[in-house]
Amino acid sequence: MADSDIRDRPFGTLVTAMVTPFTSDGEVDFETTAALADKLVRDGCDGLVVSGTTGETSTLEDSEKEDLFRVVAETVGGRAKVIAGTGTNHTSHSVEMARRAAKAGADAQLVVTPYYNKPTQGGVVGHFEAVAAATDLPIMIYDIPGRAGIPIATETMFRLAEIPQVLALKDAKADFAAVTRVLANTTLDVYAGDDGLTLPWMAAGAVGLVSVSAHVATARFRALIDAAAAGDFAEARRLHFELDPIVRAVMTHIPGAVSAKQILKMQGVLPSAAVRLPLVEPDAVEMESVLADLAEAGWDFSQNEA
Repeated sequence: MADSDIRDRPFGTLVTAMVTPFTSDGEVDFETTAALADKLVRDGCDGLVVSGTTGETSTLEDSEKEDLFRVVAETVGGRAKVIAGTGTNHTSHSVEMARRAAKAGADAQLVVTPYYNKPTQGGVVGHFEAVAAATDLPIMIYDIPGRAGIPIATETMFRLAEIPQVLALKDAKADFAAVTRVLANTTLDVYAGDDGLTLPWMAAGAVGLVSVSAHVATARFRALIDAAAAGDFAEARRLHFELDPIVRAVMTHIPGAVSAKQILKMQGVLPSAAVRLPLVEPDAVEMESVLADLAEAGWDFSQNEA
């Protein structure tokens, strides 16, 4: 872990992986995107991922992604880091998206492991080297084997950490032993990539969280990050347990992008919870499970179900 102050990071410390708001007819709602970005920053986020998994990147056109990068950068630039989701399983396409992100004003990029292809670890290194060489944007690696199909081996992470633009890791592997080795043997800023693992990851030295659930409980996640960073683990544990049913509501029943949009609509933040196929809005049974967890957290949306 780098030694600079925890709030002085190239990616921020509380980073929300933003949903992409759509109109009821499926078009990107740029006005609502700007309003959501502004709200998240005012409520405590110092970094925003744009067009990541939660942003439904796989169903966005490249031109839509570039416009999203630009809109969010124009809205929160100077107040929070704008982190463009540029990674794909096609290296030259990822290079092109990195260049578009830089042109649009992004501060950094989130680059996922090449998915589906299942490259060797040598191919993983070659992919990140090519993306890094395309621009000067700092890179946060996104290690998520459950989606990518392969993990990034710890020894490979050591090699990637030597690339000058690679400064951070979003760890969604849930392997505490592996992340401990990365923290101990590299200067990478490590971020929890699972909302429910923020506390243990920060206790080991991670600098923050890249979150979906922070859409709907931003201030409490900000408080958790700050308490853990200050070494106040009694307060951090209290917030961890308080946030648990909210994390379950967002992350365990339906895709996070879907649940986050539903809750944001119920909170009056989004006018529409529309998603693009193959994602669909929840059925009644699925929504009951989400609402039950929210009720456990003391949130009652029974009168305004989406």
